[in-house]
Amino acid sequence: MTPVLAIDGPGGAGKGTVSKRLAKEFGWHLLDSGALYRLVGVAARKRDTDFSNIAELADIARNLDVEFRISDEEALVQTWLDGMRVDHLLRSETAGSDASVVAALSPVRTALLERQRAFAQPPGLVADGRDMGTVVFPDAALKVFLTATAEERAKRRFKQLMEQGLSANLRALREEMEARDRRDRERATAPLKPAEDAWILDCTGIGIEAVVAMIRERLQGALSAREG
Repeated sequence: MTPVLAIDGPGGAGKGTVSKRLAKEFGWHLLDSGALYRLVGVAARKRDTDFSNIAELADIARNLDVEFRISDEEALVQTWLDGMRVDHLLRSETAGSDASVVAALSPVRTALLERQRAFAQPPGLVADGRDMGTVVFPDAALKVFLTATAEERAKRRFKQLMEQGLSANLRALREEMEARDRRDRERATAPLKPAEDAWILDCTGIGIEAVVAMIRERLQGALSAREG
């Protein structure tokens, strides 16, 4: 069975950066599941789809042509949709809000479930999301629930947007994150929560290098245990 590292947690906790770093170190494939939901929203808006049309949203999800590429030159993973790079569209707060809305729709989640599982190819997969360990990869070699306070997550997001030359309001970012957290926790389908056997890692005040090192060590231990 292809080993999977499942990293779940709320937005802004650093899952994307940590996942990319570990996927690159281990030479594994990468799944940014949050981007899939953002892509559904982006594609829906391009087609002027009404977000109340659940059947059409599920059809969009079912037919997404997406690829994640780890770039040596850039800090972010490249996301390609229908042969076009769409990173700039995915980083907007609108895309984030749309993702939270469509992620709460059971038909959309069902349409994307097998697509996500298909990313698990040798030699391994790092899966970044909100229900990777609870729903998509329940047999993952290691499940990590990466979290941080809403205040710290908002500050990180604010800094990221500023570095990208985008305008942002720190208070608005925090309020949006808290609202998104509530939606994700309270949704009926695959709510945001740690898997029962997940390692809960609060990275508030911890640098990215330390977080990567901690997960690397835990993953190596889990892989050794599987081999034994």
